[in-house]
Amino acid sequence: MLKLYNSLTRKVELFKPAENMKVKMYTCGPSTYQLAHIGNYRTFLYEDILQRYLEYLGYKVDRLITVTDVEDKAVVQAKQEKRTLEELTAKNEQVFFQDFALLKIKVPQYAVRASGAVDQAAELTAKLVEKGYAYWYEYMGTENAYFNPLKFEGFGKLAHLDMGSWPKKKRRFHKDTYPGTPWNKGDFVLWHGCKSGDVCFDSQVGRGRPAWNLQDAAIVTKHLGFSVDVACGGVDNLVRHHDYTLAIAEAVSGQQFAKYWLHGEHLLVDGKKMSKSVGNVYYPKNLLEKGFGADQIRFFLIYGHYRRKLNFTFEKLEETSRKLDAFKMMVNDLQEVKSKKQGADVEVLISGIISEFRVHMDDDLDVKSAFDSLFQTIQKIYETRENLNVKQVSSIIGDLRWVDSVLQCIF
Repeated sequence: MLKLYNSLTRKVELFKPAENMKVKMYTCGPSTYQLAHIGNYRTFLYEDILQRYLEYLGYKVDRLITVTDVEDKAVVQAKQEKRTLEELTAKNEQVFFQDFALLKIKVPQYAVRASGAVDQAAELTAKLVEKGYAYWYEYMGTENAYFNPLKFEGFGKLAHLDMGSWPKKKRRFHKDTYPGTPWNKGDFVLWHGCKSGDVCFDSQVGRGRPAWNLQDAAIVTKHLGFSVDVACGGVDNLVRHHDYTLAIAEAVSGQQFAKYWLHGEHLLVDGKKMSKSVGNVYYPKNLLEKGFGADQIRFFLIYGHYRRKLNFTFEKLEETSRKLDAFKMMVNDLQEVKSKKQGADVEVLISGIISEFRVHMDDDLDVKSAFDSLFQTIQKIYETRENLNVKQVSSIIGDLRWVDSVLQCIF
């Protein structure tokens, strides 16, 4: 049975959705003021593996991905490029979903822009003010709405934040995001009142735009409701972002927002964090230009436990590519078997293809162990290929196609 590590409890737990064989899944998506890099895609790929494996197990998955197209950084970037906000974000969003197709990442049922949930963001703001969790405050001549974390019992429970260190003096954080990953210990902005030169929307709380801190809660609650089974993202989301989303949704509804929280670790480059200033940021197109295939890129990014850091080097990419190619070569050769004779005694190995795959995948999505076990099994079968018959090969290939409905890099 599937077990997942839950960031909320810091335990590996048996997965059991609220509704039998149905899963509501929320995943943090891209900020489309810039292009997504391979580190971002590592996160989207473990989420894709999770969705595909749940579907493999028979669950119906309603998955949502948020698309941040309205935020401080996007407004600034659009001005720098002398484009409209829509032109900037639409261009990058197009590349994003092209990369999804390239890497065989299933597009979620709901892929929703923040600009498409402004009405819900305004509704949540109004309710939070009404309930006393939020308030209006004038900053630099503009009326903004702020959320007071001290009003929400259990704030910081996802990141296990020590609220004893919260400052006594009132502090407000006015920007959507701040550099680095320190906690902003104070009230965070929910709604930006309209100011000159900004992007503004009409809403029930006046002209303005939802802050990044509010957007995911607005998108998810609008399309999936106030309670989901699984919430996913990168480990960076454990600082501020997901605790904000949780607090907003639960403050309004009074019910648990998500039962299971999953967070994927960083992708490093030569042991260092990716940074434009260092010049070590790579995009899928850069790896394609180096001669690697899309299936090799996908395999590298999933071949390592999602909760452990993965170090990218071109040497390691070449190494994993050779491993995948060797596996695919064995599978292709097996498909050429035409014999109708009795066949070799490999029934135990054949019967283990699915069972071994599931054992490792049920263990918190251990893709690497699942593939390594599969590789050893197929290698043993391959060594007896001259004594296999068509029926046995058909069974092997059928099982591998089931496996590849999850991995998406074998066939």
